[in-house]
Amino acid sequence: MRGLQISLLHQVLELLKEKALWIEKHKILLIADIHLGKAAHFRKAGLPIPEEVHAQDFLHLKQLLGTLNPEKIYFLGDLFHSSWNQQWEVFESFLSKNPSISFHLIRGNHDIMREKIYLSSLLKIHDSPLKIDNLLLSHEPLDDIPEGYLNICGHIHPGIALRTTTKQKIRIPVFYFSENTLILPSFGNFTGKFMIQPKAEDLVWGVSENLVFPILSPPGIG
Repeated sequence: MRGLQISLLHQVLELLKEKALWIEKHKILLIADIHLGKAAHFRKAGLPIPEEVHAQDFLHLKQLLGTLNPEKIYFLGDLFHSSWNQQWEVFESFLSKNPSISFHLIRGNHDIMREKIYLSSLLKIHDSPLKIDNLLLSHEPLDDIPEGYLNICGHIHPGIALRTTTKQKIRIPVFYFSENTLILPSFGNFTGKFMIQPKAEDLVWGVSENLVFPILSPPGIG
């Protein structure tokens, strides 16, 4: 097994250390919040962020494709950080080198490029949540989830601050399940984290460089 396998609402899901979600039954890979092009956006604002910060994102993507051989990839919003820059051409080149995969984008609040740019790409664009079995795929968490359905989404960039034995805190990305909603960590290397405060009935899985692991003790969080 490549990641941590879990079962939620009769769906077997695999949480990956690359901060993505694999569903073997459907041969689909779910990825949220890459925020490609963010480095160039910051440079335009005068902040010297090197383009190399996105190299790790493409490396992880290539590794996942080679390992999993997905039939479809769903980007759960915020694929590109803002207006067009040359990082989009790098991404389009990546898509063209993988013609056997169907790529989908459920648009998020940062996916604001001109419509013709999206329509001329190899992406299939969706402006509303998608239904696959009892899964509802969206960018932001949905307000009303029908009984028996699981909402899988991004947008939040969930993270947790764990207390160590030396009374220090480490902040890590997490997969976060609450009230029939599974929120994925942000896939992008150059993104922040929102520190969640899970309730006792919530489920949280931490992500380290080498593995995904359950966090079973809410009192150890904070």
